[in-house]
Formats: sequence, structure tokens, C-alpha cells
Amino acid sequence: MHLTIPQNYDPKLSVRDTQAAIRYIRETFQDEFGAELQLSRLSAPMFVEQRTGLNDNLNGIEQPVSFTMKDLPDQTIEIVHSLAKWKRVALKRYGFQMHQGLYTNMNAIRKDEDLDNIHSIYVDQWDWEKIISRDERNLTTLKQTVQQIFKVIKHMEHEVWYKFPQAVYHLPDEIHFITSQELLDRYPELTPKERENAICQELGCVFLMQIGDTLTNGQRHDDRAPDYDDWQLNGDILFWYEPLQKALEISSMGIRVDAAAMKRQLKITQQEQRLNLPYHQMILNDELPYTIGGGIGQSRLCMLLLGKAHVGEVQASVWPQAMIDECAKHQIQIL
Repeated sequence: MHLTIPQNYDPKLSVRDTQAAIRYIRETFQDEFGAELQLSRLSAPMFVEQRTGLNDNLNGIEQPVSFTMKDLPDQTIEIVHSLAKWKRVALKRYGFQMHQGLYTNMNAIRKDEDLDNIHSIYVDQWDWEKIISRDERNLTTLKQTVQQIFKVIKHMEHEVWYKFPQAVYHLPDEIHFITSQELLDRYPELTPKERENAICQELGCVFLMQIGDTLTNGQRHDDRAPDYDDWQLNGDILFWYEPLQKALEISSMGIRVDAAAMKRQLKITQQEQRLNLPYHQMILNDELPYTIGGGIGQSRLCMLLLGKAHVGEVQASVWPQAMIDECAKHQIQIL
């Protein structure tokens, strides 16, 4: 069990007031975020057929929850890990045009997650995707989009302060950009997570870019699926989170692969057999739009804005009884 207990923790809000704050944050953020990035809200699946290749493979080792259904006994159905690939297909299927996009509520089960203060087997996030041109597949587009998202998060801080002034957690005023290689050069003696903690504690909020490729020390900063983000044009939004004394990831996002990037990354990860799947064939045949997209953690954002010590205070999931009992001793109110 991995659990951090902040000293003298005060939840500030009762469980019922916390629930009211969660509803306010979720409803307000999605409206402001959709308006800022010109995104329309769509309904999305909770599960997909395995044979389509649409499920997110995450780091490649997590196993999705799967089942068969009575009317399709020969097909394996998987609960999604995320909608990273489904969204790009949806933009084409529903006739979205240049610079238009979508967002949706994504609910997933990641049964292999290591549970701690910020990780749950239940994942809830706003998944979003937007069409861009081939010429916009660059760092300028990526950084401008990150700045837009940061702007909305900062505005939410002020909105929450107005409604729940006793509970709001104050955020830094700007976001900084750094690549995973620059981060290694800066802190060569630290592990990847220690490097994230160090830079976030120093700067407050960073967008850590270019995650997936091998660095000069022969290692990757973190494993990333090879067939949706372009590893040269992706990254994570990380905040220094004082209550837990660590970096808190709010969003993973990036410009999506074109055919060349996908083939290169599948070759690196020795997963070239995936090129035969329907989704990958659509990219190879230039049948899908160029896009940028990502996910923004709903519970993580509520946790950040309300200064909560455990993600279980802002979502209902399943936890070891020992973790629930230890939290209860320190006023951490697991739902």
C-alpha cells in the first residue's frame, strides 16, 4: 500500500459540501474548456471491440477488462483505457471540419493500476480531440494549446474561490515548458519521477514535453503507446502539489501520429504487427484527419483545486480496507 498522509490535514469541506464542489467544478470546467478550444460535447463508448485496435494500450503491459456478449459470442469486448484513438475516428465519422473538435466524458477501468493517493482503478477524464492541418503539426501549435488549457484551469481557481473560498488551493500564475531530455540534463542524478518532482517544486507548473523516445542515458523518461501521440510533439501538464509534496499530473496530451511517426514508433517498440489493424490502416492510407488531443483528469482537477489529500475524496472507487482505515485516522474522507 502506497499512501502519503499530509501533516495536520484539514479537508476544509464536509463530504456533502465536497460533493457540491465536485459538481460545480465538473460542470463549469467542461463548459469553459469546450468554449476556449472550440469543442463540441459528444457521447462516447465505455467499451470497444478488441479487433478494431481502438483501445488505448497505455504502456503496453496493462490488461484491459474484457468480456463477451450474448449477441456477439465470437468477439472480445474491452472496457476502454482511454479514448485516444476513438476520438480521431469520430472526428472523421461525424464530419468535423478544420479547427473543430470534440470532448467527452471518458470513464475507464485500469485494473492493473498501483493504488496510492492519486491513482485509482477508476479513471474519469475529459477526453478531447481537435482537427489541425499538416502544417500545424509543430511545437508552436502544441504550446499554444497547452497555454489555453492552463488559462482555463487558472480561471477555474478563481471560480472555485468565489464559491468555496475556504477550500480553494492556489495555483502558480504561469506554466513553463521543458523537454524530457532537458530535464535529464538538469537533474542527471535523479530518477524520472524525482526529476518531475524537482522541476515542479522549482517552477510550480510545467509542461513536460517529448515523452516516449530513448534519452541520452539509454532510458525513456516514461513509456508511451506508440500509435497515437507523436513522441516529439506530446507531453504532460504537471503541477507541484504541496499537500503531497510531489508533482501532480493533470493532463497527458499531444499532436497525434501521422503515418511516418506511427511506423517509426511501432518499429522502436517492436509492435509493427499492429499496422494490420483497421485503425492503423486508416492512418497509413491517410483516411483520418491530423489532430491534437488528450485527456484532462476530472478527479485529479477536483483534487487539485480543492487541496484534497486523496483522489478517493473526490471519486467513488474501490480501495484496500487498510488504506481506508488509515485515511480515516487523519480526516481523509474516502467516498
